[in-house]
Amino acid sequence: MDVDVGDVAQAAYTGHLPEWSEVESLVEAAHRRFKSDADGTVADYIPVLAQADPELFAVCVAEVDGGVHTAGDIQVEFSIQSISKAFVCALVCQEYGHEVVRDRIGVNNTGLAFNSVIAIELNDGHPMNPMVNAGAIATTALMPGATPDEQWDNIVSGLSAFAGRPLTVDDTVYRSEADTNQRNRAIARLLESYGRIELDPLAVVDVYTRQCALRVTARDLAVMGATLADGGVNPVTGQRVVSAGVCRDTLAILAANGAYERSGEWLFEIGLPGKSGVAGGLVTVAPGKAGIGTFSPPLDAAGNSVRGQRATAYLSRVLGLNIFASHAHTLAAQRKDRA
Repeated sequence: MDVDVGDVAQAAYTGHLPEWSEVESLVEAAHRRFKSDADGTVADYIPVLAQADPELFAVCVAEVDGGVHTAGDIQVEFSIQSISKAFVCALVCQEYGHEVVRDRIGVNNTGLAFNSVIAIELNDGHPMNPMVNAGAIATTALMPGATPDEQWDNIVSGLSAFAGRPLTVDDTVYRSEADTNQRNRAIARLLESYGRIELDPLAVVDVYTRQCALRVTARDLAVMGATLADGGVNPVTGQRVVSAGVCRDTLAILAANGAYERSGEWLFEIGLPGKSGVAGGLVTVAPGKAGIGTFSPPLDAAGNSVRGQRATAYLSRVLGLNIFASHAHTLAAQRKDRA
């Protein structure tokens, strides 16, 4: 994972963000600093995604107090893709609770690719975690609803609540993915054979494919991330979407699995829970502080937005978001605090 941001000082994690004007300036700096980066390749395994403009780049930080800072192509919509996994997981956690999600879906990293079939076989049919395709399909199958249409309606309303506005499907992307999702259909059939999916597996895959084709902007992703950062309350609309406990569980799963087999590298470089999508979106969550949303179609070999990672790593450093960063607490400071 190449997220070198050059000579940038690392701020320590604190309980608050800098002043509004400083955050605004740093978001603009992140966009300006990486706008000219030309590394990465636009995804083409879903044919319609190959048509994306590689020059597009947007950065957004949404604070838990409702403040939103934007730079670049913030109005451009794109398909949410795998980022949807995190928020559908949260909705399922809200419905069934901590233990069911841990036992039925799992929380451990497979150490293998996001669409691995071998991982299922090696783990006796267990999908392992909601961020890989097998786990995401099994998670979508658990969405409340007596029919696939009802499940779909609940997904749309739930993700729209996270974003703070109604989300719609990109029908072109949906059709392109539906024509090329043979591997996901095979994964669903395999899960069915192990008793991990009780519904029609092909109907489940269709709902999952539609959820990945929902249209969002980088601002939407930042607000969705900020909702997880703010204990489940959307900081822009004030609506409670999920509980604080669900946010904690979802962020723990993201930290362990959000970047698939590269999750360790992601935490090492950025130090926050995050999730990428093959269309170029990226959401990152600083608990109690903010959500970061970026969009840039060129991806690295692992399928993560190159500019998005670099901008996020930069913001993590300069805003003091890395949850593992700290400064030494001197003896004099300790005595002062106790006085």
